[in-house]
This record gives sequence, C-alpha cells and structure tokens, in this order.
Amino acid sequence: MDYPLPTFQDLVVTVDDGVATLLFNRPHTRNALGGQLMDEIGAAVDWLHTRDDIRVTVLRGAGGHFCAGGDLNAMRDTPPAPAHGPDPAHARYRAFGDVLVRLNRLPCAVIAAVEGTCVGGGFGMTACADVVLADGTARFGLPEPRHGFIPSQIIPFLVRRLGEGPVRRIAVTAAVISADEAFRIGMIDRLLPAGAIAPALADEIQRIKHGAPRAVAAVKALVLDASERAFGELQDAAATRLLELLRGEEARAGIAAFLAKTPPPWREH
Repeated sequence: MDYPLPTFQDLVVTVDDGVATLLFNRPHTRNALGGQLMDEIGAAVDWLHTRDDIRVTVLRGAGGHFCAGGDLNAMRDTPPAPAHGPDPAHARYRAFGDVLVRLNRLPCAVIAAVEGTCVGGGFGMTACADVVLADGTARFGLPEPRHGFIPSQIIPFLVRRLGEGPVRRIAVTAAVISADEAFRIGMIDRLLPAGAIAPALADEIQRIKHGAPRAVAAVKALVLDASERAFGELQDAAATRLLELLRGEEARAGIAAFLAKTPPPWREH
C-alpha cells in the first residue's frame, strides 16, 4: 500500500530515484528540535517504514548547520509535574527515543551529511546513520550539562556507536568537538573538504545502490541484532531524570543564561 507523505512545516522531504532526503528546515535556530520538528521527523520515519522503494535516506540541515539539539526556548517553558496521573512532558521526551529507535531500524541505508552544528539530538541522529559524511565546519557534542540538564534519549545510541570511553569524556565535560576529533573517534566516516559533501554523497549513494535492496536491509538488520540491547527501561529512567532537571533551579538558570548570552552561575568567571 502506498501511504501518502504527510504535510510538514519544519521538515522538507523530497524523493528522487529511490533516495529520500529529510532536510531539517529551521535555519534561524540552527535547526533546533522544537516539538513540531520532532513530531515531523517521527512522522517521516514512520512513512519511510511503509516504503519499499526507498533505497537511501539522507539526513541534512538547512542553512549550513545540521541540528542544534533541543530548542531551549521550548524547554525553558517545561510545565510543572502533574499532581496525579501520567506526565505528558515525560511522554514527549520519551517519544523522541522511540523516533531514534525507528530511525536506527530503517531497512534502507541512512546517510547523515553534516555541516556546522551537530549537538544533542542532532548528534544522536547521526549515531543512527549507517554512513556519516562531514566537512571541516562540523562540530559534534553534548553541551546540555552546561545548561543544567542532560541529553537523555541519545546517550545509548552514542555509547553503542563510539564506546563508553569517548562518550563519558564528551558527556561529563559537556564538550563540543571538532570535525577532526570526531573523525578520530569514529563518529565521522568520511571527513571532507569544504564543498565536497555533494559529490561524496552521490558517491556513497551509488555504492549503496550496488547492493540488492533486500540484501542491504537484511545485512543491516543482522548488524543491529548483533549489537543492540533493550533500551526501553534505560530511556524511561533517562526521560524522568531529564524532566527532574528541567524543573530544577540549575536548568532554569542555565537556560536563562544561555538565552541572555551570560555565563551560568556555576561557571568560573
């Protein structure tokens, strides 16, 4: 059955010759993940799971940046925990973990083409790609602790891709690392000069298309089955911890300082 492509506001989806491109299109925020964009990425991934004619999915960001992670303007307004019943905010953050699981499990090949900022949730999405291309402008990292909270849903994907050691260092130092360092630790598969992403992307797509579609899907699934662990319990706990932090004084102060372009209270002056 041919499921129609949903209509999007912050995501541009194009399909050409078996290649679907998901373009994050909030350039004024460096493509930060507001609720609308998170929902649209999830809907696009669900749509891709219905299509057996898509050979490759490409993730890109508009305006010279991949994705700046969570939108702090939206996160600043996290409502208080309800007195009774389920927490709707928990469900929203937990849902992004499910989007990453489904993105990771797409049967087609996934390529992330990274320029500029790629932090937080953007970093997590690249960890769900089969191939990561980047030029020298790319910057990867987990700056959330600087603002008083954590990258709750993406850490398991990064640990599986990079190993515990590099992720521990990047996480506890809230580091944003250069393209050269990201290449050294294995986050980037091909580090390219400026202007070279387009031809390299075409080359990778051609290589992928050399494989039979079902064989590519099967071998990808086999690799994932060999390495994947149950993330559900961990991600539930992580989403709970994220909300506890967002509702605390440190996150309020950290987000306010970031938006005001001033140092947070715990940073040495």
